[in-house]
Amino acid sequence: MRAFVYMIVFFSFFDLFTQLPIMTPFATSLGAAPFLTGLVVGMYSFSNTIGNVASGFLTDKKGPFYILVTGLLLTGAMLLCYYFAFDAWILLFIRFFHGLAGGLIVPAAFTYLANSTTNEKKGKGAALSGAFVGLAAVIGPAFSGIIASKTNEVTVLMVTAIFMFLLGICSFIFLRTKIVLSKTKEKKEPVSVRMFFQNPLTLKAFIGALFLMFSQGVVAYMLPLKVTDLGGDTQTSGLLLSTFGIVAILVFVLPTNNLFDKIQPLKTAIFGLCIMGLSLLLISIGQNIPQLYFVMGLYGIGFAFLFPSLNSLLIEATDQSYRGKAYGYFYAFFSIGVVLGSGVTGLLNLTANGGFLFTGVLLVLVSLAMFLKKNIIRTPLSS
Repeated sequence: MRAFVYMIVFFSFFDLFTQLPIMTPFATSLGAAPFLTGLVVGMYSFSNTIGNVASGFLTDKKGPFYILVTGLLLTGAMLLCYYFAFDAWILLFIRFFHGLAGGLIVPAAFTYLANSTTNEKKGKGAALSGAFVGLAAVIGPAFSGIIASKTNEVTVLMVTAIFMFLLGICSFIFLRTKIVLSKTKEKKEPVSVRMFFQNPLTLKAFIGALFLMFSQGVVAYMLPLKVTDLGGDTQTSGLLLSTFGIVAILVFVLPTNNLFDKIQPLKTAIFGLCIMGLSLLLISIGQNIPQLYFVMGLYGIGFAFLFPSLNSLLIEATDQSYRGKAYGYFYAFFSIGVVLGSGVTGLLNLTANGGFLFTGVLLVLVSLAMFLKKNIIRTPLSS
């Protein structure tokens, strides 16, 4: 059943990535002003953060099965609601509930995967889940762009809704036979939110998630600007993003994924974050498009080392009884990072080169800080 949960991971991120090329033109077609268009685009991430945190608490209380089924079916229903978006304010309202429902899925799915993976294979398991995220990042925008150009934005969302409903129904049929009620004889005290942020491993996982997606937000915002400055077009930007995704997938699925079980996850996380930072610095000084292809491949390697390492840190630091909460906060930091990345660089009014330089320096400094703190005793959370 792990393979089926990997499919859920793929389609939950597929839902996210298919929205990227179409939501701005969709809002504009409904007469949204620039400010309202920005709200429409950002609202999903805002409510998704709330959904992630709620999912964590509910997963620990009810188990991942119930939250997965509920999240998938609710997300399918919210996607169908886009058909009734007759003006931009209704669209904004739908975006809020879509993000909320979608936020339920990912923490529950990754909790299921983490709880069903042996400790010795946690790195490889996290790498495989990362491969499905990367695959969604490559296929989602391309699928969305092609379908929207031949039909319209609503059709893309309707097709995704069908996938979500099918996954929800199949989850109810197949995953319910795998429900594991882990009732220990010794009743555990509830773990407070404060304890997640006091533990060095979970704190590093949260910080890594924040800056991973901060850089993604900057890349999504600034890369098309950089490509335009170098005389490229939107197709070139898409190919560059695909290059990053394909390289990351190769690292995830090739024998290189065994490294994540042989090397301490903190070391591979620091390496990945540093490589991502250096890649952004190289983009800032890139002089032509071919250079950018090479650097985006390097960025993909950094991403591929960082993502599974953060998941391994989280598994190492948590017990099954409260792992859902940990994943809830973890993916909340993912959502926050995307908004901060594009928001901060936009607020500072940075050029494309300035945005990449700023973010590259920031990521290198964060990786350096994590390296200097890496000798802190690593112990699982305890109540």
